[in-house]
Amino acid sequence: MAKKKQPAGTPAIVALTAAGAEFTVHAYEHDPAHPSYGEEAAQAMGVSPDRVFKTLIAEVDGALVVAVVPVSGSLDLKALAAAVSGKRAAMADPALAERTTGYVRGGISPLGQRKRLRTVLDASASAHPTICVSAGRRGLEVELPPATLAALTSATTSPISRP
Repeated sequence: MAKKKQPAGTPAIVALTAAGAEFTVHAYEHDPAHPSYGEEAAQAMGVSPDRVFKTLIAEVDGALVVAVVPVSGSLDLKALAAAVSGKRAAMADPALAERTTGYVRGGISPLGQRKRLRTVLDASASAHPTICVSAGRRGLEVELPPATLAALTSATTSPISRP
């Protein structure tokens, strides 16, 4: 009996492929000296930083939550807590975030994570026909409609970023 061939790529790309989603992969040469992974991605792809979203892992009342916000802004922890009906939010320990998601910092994707976490997508995403998020590796992004990202991650949408 022949084995079914698995799609190649990162867990994020495998998840997108398995779901039959339409997406575009953008690869660029990652510079370890660059001060911001997200801004580096926007510059390398020639895309507005408002359309490139970073994936952050926070703890809300002791539970890990994924926040997806534009690289042009920052995460509003109070707004994130409110979005998930929590009281207190803080950034998660980076090592815990890496262990839980299966990705390294700077390459954490909201898709294909080792453990599915509650996800909140910043409301500004809906202003764009497509957005870019990490494909699961530094120097690799996927571009897809925000509605597709929300559907595949079961994300809620809420204003969780600030300029």
